[in-house]
Amino acid sequence: MTPDLVQCFFARHAVVVAEDLLGALLHVRGAGGLIVETEAYTQDDPASHSFRGVTPRNAAMFGAAGHAYVYRSYGIHWCLNVVCNPGQAVLIRALEPRHGLDLMSGRRNGSDVHALCSGPGKLAQALAIDLDDNHRPFHQPEFHILPGPRLDNENVLRGPRIGISVAQDRNWRFLMQPCAFLSRQATGRPRPAKGKDR
Repeated sequence: MTPDLVQCFFARHAVVVAEDLLGALLHVRGAGGLIVETEAYTQDDPASHSFRGVTPRNAAMFGAAGHAYVYRSYGIHWCLNVVCNPGQAVLIRALEPRHGLDLMSGRRNGSDVHALCSGPGKLAQALAIDLDDNHRPFHQPEFHILPGPRLDNENVLRGPRIGISVAQDRNWRFLMQPCAFLSRQATGRPRPAKGKDR
């Protein structure tokens, strides 16, 4: 995938990109899999790191689309995001592991395949993501995302994001269905993904 195509795909509203990333293939240095769960964050979103403007920590969110934004959550886990429009990013919450399973299992102390990447912290640990990947473009041979075919509405659910205390009414978490690799299964009856509320 050329840098130009990366820019075209990611330089859009984060909600659109978050849905379109489901089924895409993430590859990081010999390991990766299908993206099965995402969350969108925008600058007008009180739950977003970019809400109060540019800081040294969130500077990548205001940089080039199609680059990584990596941050540490609660001082413990790294989290991998893809930058979209300025001040917007998509958190990659879960993968279905497809290649490099031995690498990922070793990094995750032999976790069951369903638990290898079932959450943003687990995913980052399995892929050996850290702050060195912040700002890294997703068009390198060993660090890239290949978008997959667009999923039918019945294969995508959307619902509230996880682990936030504000803007909980925004149904900006997207999940591939059916799927056994999610960070948390959908609760209740999230509506199918239809349209693009932005």
